[in-house]
Amino acid sequence: MKITLKVSAVAVMMALAGQAAAEDAAFWLKDGQDALAAAKKLYPNTRKAKNVILFVGDGMGVSTVTAARILEGQLKGQDGERNKLGFETLPYLALSKTYSSNQQTSDSAPTMTAMVTGVKTNDGVISVDSRVANGDRDNSKVQAAKLATILELAEQNGRSTGVVSTARITHATPAATYAHTSARDWESDNNVPAGSEVKDIASQLIDNFGAGGIGDGIEVVLGGGRSRFLPNTVDDPENAGRKGDRRDGRNLTQEYVSKFGGKFVWNQAQFDAINPANTNRLLGLFERSHMQYEHDRAGDTGKEPSLAQMTGKAVDILKKNPKGFFLMVEAGRIDHGHHANNAYRALTDTIALSDAVKEALSKVDLNDTLIIVTADHSHTMTIGGYPQRGNPILGKVTVDGKLTKATDGNPYTTISYANGKGYYPNVPGENVYNFPARAGRIEDMSNVDTSHPDFHQEVTVPLDSETHAAEEVEIFAGGPKSYLFQGIQEQSYIFHVMKDAFGF
Repeated sequence: MKITLKVSAVAVMMALAGQAAAEDAAFWLKDGQDALAAAKKLYPNTRKAKNVILFVGDGMGVSTVTAARILEGQLKGQDGERNKLGFETLPYLALSKTYSSNQQTSDSAPTMTAMVTGVKTNDGVISVDSRVANGDRDNSKVQAAKLATILELAEQNGRSTGVVSTARITHATPAATYAHTSARDWESDNNVPAGSEVKDIASQLIDNFGAGGIGDGIEVVLGGGRSRFLPNTVDDPENAGRKGDRRDGRNLTQEYVSKFGGKFVWNQAQFDAINPANTNRLLGLFERSHMQYEHDRAGDTGKEPSLAQMTGKAVDILKKNPKGFFLMVEAGRIDHGHHANNAYRALTDTIALSDAVKEALSKVDLNDTLIIVTADHSHTMTIGGYPQRGNPILGKVTVDGKLTKATDGNPYTTISYANGKGYYPNVPGENVYNFPARAGRIEDMSNVDTSHPDFHQEVTVPLDSETHAAEEVEIFAGGPKSYLFQGIQEQSYIFHVMKDAFGF
């Protein structure tokens, strides 16, 4: 997706002139009547769900959805404002309140815990209740506070299960589906402090399932975080001179294969060679840490599949189970783009999530499959000013082909952030697009390409990293019991709808 959006003022004016002619009063009256007629045809699907797919856009707040919708349309040379992302075609919508037990603005650990267990908890802890504090080393307390996840319930009820993410598989969002810990950062045994008996997250993917555990093991696991699964004596297969992180000697990729009878892949070619017809279990770890942003994926050394490709293959493997399946798919790097004030990568990864939803919709039937698309939390990105219709969403605010100036006499971008490192002036010997950088506006951005993939938007409050935001996020849904998503709900409500849809 290495496309830089460039729309000339002349092209914009011509497009606007065409829109003005087409979007007369008759157009809008018909548009409203068509939408009303479609709404009247909706009926609640009260069946039980054979399958449930939960899509999570990490950090995908309302403004992110709006901006990604516009960007996708503009990248296609179409009307961005009236474009629809893949998940915006789902019929039901609600809002999710994302605060945690102890934070107004929370992180991904308690928010995902709420979604997959039905219980709100403290920041930093994963799938344990609020009796446990972040970093608690008392394993007996952690075990007593464990919460059953929807994935674990699916395993217990004979469903196939899958976890897909562009982040590390041991990162907070995917980890909450299968692990229970007092510290989201304890991804490998190398991260667990001395004196703690709490199991690291990676080992729980193996130890919590099958013999002596729940169900028969997670059928599909695809994402990043390979170093957390390899011992520090084993060379990484992709990165020369690098080894695994584990100090306990366990090679968890081999253990997955031997314990569950699965296959392990780490690059695009191996992934492509997997035939779902004769593959029942698959572990794919495509990076030592997080997978590449969608924009950067083509330049990866070992190459790696897209989120849509991973989703499609996961569905093809999981749907062979006649009892059905549960699948969680995370676009994990939307969050990372926002933390860097890099709207381009955050938005193009949101578009990649849209593509993944489209891929899933092409492979399942909404008569028996509940699809939910939501976010764990928002970010401080905002869309402001008074840009004219059709103005490049990553561009500077323009009206009638002329740049709008701030009170300091300088142009400004439509997208900005409330906090973070932000943009910075070119320093001799440095690339203007380098990050990290110091916060603050430059004197004049008239000649700066703000649509460049490496551009970092301006900020108001200078911080080392942009933060999460606290407002509600959207829940898009279709399929059995999707009509239950209405109004403003606690984030923990999502679990209860999934459980009810399954009939557990």
